[in-house]
Amino acid sequence: MPAPEELLAIAVRIAREAAGTARRMRAEAIVDVQTKSTDTDVVTAADKAVEREVVEALRRLRPDDGVLGEEYGGSAAPAGRVRWILDPIDGTVNYLYGLPQYAVSLAAEVDGVVVAGVVRNAATGDEWTATRGGGAWRGERRLQGSVRASLDQALIATGFGYDPARRAHQGAVLATLITRVRDIRRFGAASLDLCQAAEGGVDAYFEKGLHAWDHAAGGLVAAEAGLRVSGLDGRPAGEDMLVAAPPALFPALHDALVELDAAGGP
Repeated sequence: MPAPEELLAIAVRIAREAAGTARRMRAEAIVDVQTKSTDTDVVTAADKAVEREVVEALRRLRPDDGVLGEEYGGSAAPAGRVRWILDPIDGTVNYLYGLPQYAVSLAAEVDGVVVAGVVRNAATGDEWTATRGGGAWRGERRLQGSVRASLDQALIATGFGYDPARRAHQGAVLATLITRVRDIRRFGAASLDLCQAAEGGVDAYFEKGLHAWDHAAGGLVAAEAGLRVSGLDGRPAGEDMLVAAPPALFPALHDALVELDAAGGP
């Protein structure tokens, strides 16, 4: 089994090339826009092209590994083998509109545990990396999350699902939460939200409805920066809820989200 550092080196090289493809395709033209779950959940030809590029590169380098991607799904890896978890363009709506908040997210998982990950903002070239037990980094700078301990002084990032009923529930949660915090930010790319929390650009982040590819790499970056990353009531981070916050801030944010039934609704 390769060391996490070796897997990270592979991930970084592939993610950089993939980010270049995404950026180039946007500069040339966005074509073949289709819809997924609703009219506001778009997927472009670039999503599919970038995923194919990454999968092909992984197959050449590590043909026996599993791959899980947002666009084409994937397979589980046998016990003790590596599975790669990929979001080819996290922040597709930002990508469509030319907002500089879209990323390639690639993580390596062994037996259900993410051991290495990279998030690269394809628009700006900013890059965050982490290995389990090896810390989180932005370039040469080791990351450490916010030291904020008071919820009323905390800047909180979040996101919304595409289903209108889910959005209505999330909006109701936010309508109360926003009165208890410094402010709310919604950037539109979960992987980048997690990296912002890891470096203190926001104090914490939460969202309902995330899939593995949304948070595998960014979640490791946040955890290795010292944040607590989990679901509510002791559950692991998953589709019902992910909360990433510094240990001093986590209990207050967690309890507020439980009180507001943030994991509930459709």
